[in-house]
Amino acid sequence: MKIKKIEIHIEEFSGGEPLQEADQQLLTAAQKAISSSYAPYSGFHVGAAVHLSNGKVVSGNNQENAAYPSGLCAERVALFYASSQYPEAGVEAIAISAGADNFKVDYPVTPCGACRQVIAEIQNRQQKKIRIIMHGQNGFTQVVNGIENLLPLMFKEEKLKRTK
Repeated sequence: MKIKKIEIHIEEFSGGEPLQEADQQLLTAAQKAISSSYAPYSGFHVGAAVHLSNGKVVSGNNQENAAYPSGLCAERVALFYASSQYPEAGVEAIAISAGADNFKVDYPVTPCGACRQVIAEIQNRQQKKIRIIMHGQNGFTQVVNGIENLLPLMFKEEKLKRTK
């Protein structure tokens, strides 16, 4: 048996510590996107904003549906829109924030597994790490450089390739 140790690196900022200006601007765009989320079933509203290599910022929010699997997370809404509208641009960073109708979100909101895999696919395709900024409502923020810090054993496309 062999044991491997996996390390992840997370930057943590309390409410009193300033984020880098670019991170704060992206986070502000994500927070603004929360207001138009459609979450009548969960009451959990998520906004995401993506900074592209061409300088554009694209935002998205969660869109629920009575048939739950038909909804889509804020991260994928923003990333898929960015990819469809700016296919030549790479993703530099994504910021995610959330709020809720019936409780306070006291922790940074992290992407779900499906969103992590989408971020992994984009990062792998562009061969450049994506900065991920995660925030709740209390000012506490976590930042990682590269999806491997959230998905260390990610599924990669080369695992789909056949060998003869």
